[in-house]
Amino acid sequence: MKKYNFLPWTVTFVRIIIGWHFFYEGIVKLFSSTWTAAPYLSGSRWIFGGLFQAIVNNNVLMSITDTLNVLGLTFIGLALILGVYTRLASFCGALLMLLYFIAYPPFLGFMQGIAAEGSYLWVNRNLIELLVLLALGLAPDGYMYGLDRLIKAWKDSKIHKPVPAADGPNDTGLVTAGVNRRDAIRDLVSIPVLGAFAYALYRKKKFNSWEEKFLAQGAKTDATSGATLMSFEFTSLKSLKAPCPHGKIGNLDLSRLIAGGNLIGGWAHSRDLLYVSKLVKAYHNDDKVIQTLSIAEKCGINALLCNPSLARIIHKYWNETDGKIQFISDCQLGLDFIGGAKMSVDLKASAAYCGGEMTDRFAAAGKFDVIRQGLDIIRAAGIPAGIGAHKIEAIEACVKEGIIPDFWMKTIHSWNYWSSMAGEPGKEWMDNRFDYNPDRTIEFMNTLGQPWIGFKVLAAGAIKPEEGFKYAFENGTDFITVGMYDFQIVDDVNMVNDILPQVQNRKRPWCG
Repeated sequence: MKKYNFLPWTVTFVRIIIGWHFFYEGIVKLFSSTWTAAPYLSGSRWIFGGLFQAIVNNNVLMSITDTLNVLGLTFIGLALILGVYTRLASFCGALLMLLYFIAYPPFLGFMQGIAAEGSYLWVNRNLIELLVLLALGLAPDGYMYGLDRLIKAWKDSKIHKPVPAADGPNDTGLVTAGVNRRDAIRDLVSIPVLGAFAYALYRKKKFNSWEEKFLAQGAKTDATSGATLMSFEFTSLKSLKAPCPHGKIGNLDLSRLIAGGNLIGGWAHSRDLLYVSKLVKAYHNDDKVIQTLSIAEKCGINALLCNPSLARIIHKYWNETDGKIQFISDCQLGLDFIGGAKMSVDLKASAAYCGGEMTDRFAAAGKFDVIRQGLDIIRAAGIPAGIGAHKIEAIEACVKEGIIPDFWMKTIHSWNYWSSMAGEPGKEWMDNRFDYNPDRTIEFMNTLGQPWIGFKVLAAGAIKPEEGFKYAFENGTDFITVGMYDFQIVDDVNMVNDILPQVQNRKRPWCG
């Protein structure tokens, strides 16, 4: 019984599958009006990170890189599917995979900024395809079915025209000379593959066309029936108008917009939506947090205001990337301000303050000595020490006691949202109002000469950013801190850049 050699078929299918992947990636990018490799290159941190950044910053080089990338993927993929110029296509594909691997090696700390297909230790898809392509490039001539074999056989038949063609392949599956029908059918195996590719692309394009039509109709419907999720668009770094403006608290340089830590830590003010905190925690895994901080820094935001419990991920960000985002600690370990202050100093906070809940309680109980001790510990470390509060009465009491910090943290927002009136009269607190007396807050804070960081400026998501930001800056804040998802950062920084020049009615002088 004749032994059949399956190896040429196996190698052929491997080549076609990799070619399909390359060809699809190239075609998708070719017909995309917005695609560019700039975000991918700008996030590179390894050996050639500086070179990739230089390419991104040069429009001509970036345009050439995009063009070479698209054409390279497309023609390498097509050549691999057809099995024509296989050796050249394999080596070119391996080179392309090497560049991708160098840009984002699957080593600890170097995969931030891209969506990884799993968790890797040194090995990822790019390395696997690189090695397979090298193997394909080094394979003997004619070892795979494809146009290369067909062309070679045709040339051989011309050279040896008087010699009858071989009856078929030898025991290795290779053609010796001449062209026969069976070999021709094998070598044209990629033609139906191209047909399948074209059909799949047609179906995808047809679905996308239907989807666009559906969304266009949905955009005219109300919030209940409209396809709001499907029509969402992520504002990219390319849309950033300018980096976030900065100010100072003492010698500490701070962006006017500071990233808040609640969303990253999973402390969501969800009101009646009880699942939101769990949803936030599920979204903000370590990689997503690191990506978010990286985007923030690229937009000029240089500080994260959060609880000491988040210091782990901040230190991971520092250690695994070249990020320099500063950590402002609220020192809240329950109600242990002294312990929280010591921990924040040990964790290398750039500034620290007595958290709002602690100040509210300490002031109400007359425990001003605790506030003083905590501030002394922070100042002894050479970093700015602040006082935060939800209640303006707490800040008034501190000032009356002669406790003046390096900066203030105070809630500020209007009551211009429907749930602001949902609280019961006289009830201490509900998850709908965080500045209990906006007019009194503005009036008293205007008398203080220290920098003011406003928080809860959006009333925990109840107020639109463009309204909350403007209200806070016009009414005296020098900085604002806002919890932001990665897809909100560019929009928020752009709003700050648009709003600050429009602030005309501000009575309080800028501090810092």
